[in-house]
Amino acid sequence: MNQKVYFAGSIRGGRVDAGLYQRMIEYIQRTDIVLTEHVGHPELNLLERGRNKDAEIYEQDTGWLRESDLLIGECTCPSLGVGYELAYAEKIGVPCYLFYDRTKTQLSAMLTGDPYFKIYPYETEEEIYPLLDTILKK
Repeated sequence: MNQKVYFAGSIRGGRVDAGLYQRMIEYIQRTDIVLTEHVGHPELNLLERGRNKDAEIYEQDTGWLRESDLLIGECTCPSLGVGYELAYAEKIGVPCYLFYDRTKTQLSAMLTGDPYFKIYPYETEEEIYPLLDTILKK
């Protein structure tokens, strides 16, 4: 369908789910464009690189959010950056679909209490892909 998807997942907050991010991104890329495919790369540099470089990342990511048709976030690993991306996306009207493993975490009430976010708890990875199909209208 060639929708532009902003995939949100923890980077500096923790990379425990990087493999899952990569598999979800690859699945989405079968039919759509993932602007943030780097989120799934296992060798992603997690270190701060100074205020100027971080400013470039901010400009790039908010630009991608403005360009996106929708945001898909995997929110099991808490991340300040992902939280910021979600609030930014809501502010500019980008639809947001959030996944989290209910056996590992609970989402913040700031997300579950906000009706803007479509939230999909799951217990196994296999549950994710039919939901992605529905979201992406495959």
